[in-house]
Amino acid sequence: MRFGYGLITCQRHPDDRRSDADLYAEALDLSLEAEQLGFDSVWTSEHHFADDSYMSALLPVSAAIAARTSSIEIGSGLVLAPLHHPLRLAEDAATVDAISNGRFILGLGLGWLDWEFEALGVSMSERVPRTEELIRSCRSAWGEGLTPQGVSVTPKPARQGGPQIWIGAQADPAIRRAARMADGWMAGEPSSEDFATQVAVLKDELGDREDFQVSGYWPVFVSEEDAWEQVKSYLHYMEWKYEDAVEAKGRLGARPLPPELTTDEETGLRDFIICGTPDQVSEHIAELGELAGPNFTFVGRLYYPGMDREVMRRSTKLFAERVIPALR
Repeated sequence: MRFGYGLITCQRHPDDRRSDADLYAEALDLSLEAEQLGFDSVWTSEHHFADDSYMSALLPVSAAIAARTSSIEIGSGLVLAPLHHPLRLAEDAATVDAISNGRFILGLGLGWLDWEFEALGVSMSERVPRTEELIRSCRSAWGEGLTPQGVSVTPKPARQGGPQIWIGAQADPAIRRAARMADGWMAGEPSSEDFATQVAVLKDELGDREDFQVSGYWPVFVSEEDAWEQVKSYLHYMEWKYEDAVEAKGRLGARPLPPELTTDEETGLRDFIICGTPDQVSEHIAELGELAGPNFTFVGRLYYPGMDREVMRRSTKLFAERVIPALR
């Protein structure tokens, strides 16, 4: 089993008075710390025009992480593929791969926020064909010949054949598409039961292929005591903000805080997160690893907008020092 740190978003929590520059500087510091702690990869995540400054440009940030680190893999979790010009993304990804000396993983997703697509002039109905075209264009651009457009794309990636492409997917057709077109699949916070079902669909499509990478990201918080009390307000913000994004188009001024947690909502969030002592967290992740099989990368969402950095650091350090060794 391999382990990733993320998902770094550089969101500015309403109670956080730091600048965007401060948040991006922290993202680079956290990436270096993840490498020093022994994580195998570090992951970013993309959205556009968010009122809390959710990261919108993953490739420049990935290049900056590459320049600050020396061994950790750098993954996008996920680039919203339909919103990008295929050849421009191929160039940017190849550049990051060259700067990182072959450490870049290009994670792609379809996207879901309709007004985000509208603002960038892309139809939601074109998500699948645009993503498939982007994958074909990247593969072609990273090779030695000309692309279908009759051009040669440079620079060439450091990794032969180009960065691995992993596709984020939850629905059965999308998981099957990942098996057919990509080098890996990334699940998005499923329960153990849902993950087992998704893995079965993936394996059915893969057949005998053994080199395919299985991955996923789940919110994680580790502490020897009161783990849930330390993380619950930040997990609540992180998850509520995805719901709020639907109504947040064009929002200016003060950023809202989420409504107070109800008892039912708190129960749901508590069941959703992998949270507790190192032993409790290790047990839960081991179950996911058994379901995933070999070539599994567990990406822990150990980054929480607004959380005191020292609290985040203690959780991450406990994960690195107690959870990772227990599962390798």
